[in-house]
Amino acid sequence: MSEMNYDKPIRRVAIVGTGVIGASWAAQYLACGLDVIATDPAPDAEAGLRKYIDDAWDALTTLGLAPGASRERLTVTTDMAQAVSQADLVQENGPERPEFKKRLFADIDAATPVDSIIASSSSGITPSVMQSECKHPERILVGHPFNPPHLIPLVEVVGGAKTSPEALGRAMKFYADIGKKPILLHKEMPGHVANRLQIALFREVLYLIEQGVLSVGDADAAVSWGPGLRWALMGPGLQYHVSGGAGGIHHFLQGVFEGLLPVLKTLGDPVITLELKTRLAEGVLQEAGARSIEQLTSWENEQLVALLKLRADPNDVRLQDAESLTHQRNGHANE
Repeated sequence: MSEMNYDKPIRRVAIVGTGVIGASWAAQYLACGLDVIATDPAPDAEAGLRKYIDDAWDALTTLGLAPGASRERLTVTTDMAQAVSQADLVQENGPERPEFKKRLFADIDAATPVDSIIASSSSGITPSVMQSECKHPERILVGHPFNPPHLIPLVEVVGGAKTSPEALGRAMKFYADIGKKPILLHKEMPGHVANRLQIALFREVLYLIEQGVLSVGDADAAVSWGPGLRWALMGPGLQYHVSGGAGGIHHFLQGVFEGLLPVLKTLGDPVITLELKTRLAEGVLQEAGARSIEQLTSWENEQLVALLKLRADPNDVRLQDAESLTHQRNGHANE
């Protein structure tokens, strides 16, 4: 394994694959004042990419553009080797098929400067698989975003068996520098972390629906109007620390958590039948009503921008009131 510091400035990013995730990444990088060269073999890829970026630009402007940010800094080519040959970092967004990824990454690796990082947006394939046929596997890693990447700050950074610590460190710094919230996974897991958490919750939702406990719409409401509001501000660990009152997490673990242990044993394992899928689909469509997917997406993005602006304002996080907040919520963690 060759030794590289990967400490050169990252000024040009190559986007490989310009579907929804790739296009969103492109918009993010342009808004950060970087040069972007995108590549996709589809004949209508450039038109779709530029439309996506145009549609996203108002939200990005509202959140704040970096000096020099411009949509004019986008170049599009069907020649992937040419695109990555000029990149300081590659953000890959190809189909989620292991054999395809192996071949794709071997081709990207062969054409990309050896001191440039190659990151995949893969939501499930581990980096060890993708780097397995590369000559320079030490700079290959996962930089998995949440959809849409230009709005959701989370990026999961995952190294493979041959990824160097220097590459991981540089990727973490780069994503943080452009305003993302990177987290480092210390080992590979199928689906990484955030998707596993989502799936775990959805598994219990399916079980509750299967058992006839509640409707699809009420299950969604139980998440978005209850713990979901809290999770937008604090993860479960910090949330339970606050809920533990003056004693914090220690009090919570000794008290409320003990009472929850019997509940853990009742969490379900739903049988995924056609009937359950039908009930789920019918419930979701009833909940959506006359709103199209485009309308729902637009509304969600608008709300995300508002939430991100709120979280970016330190005056809206009144830590000085934490003591009174803790007092009010002491003993009410699960109400």
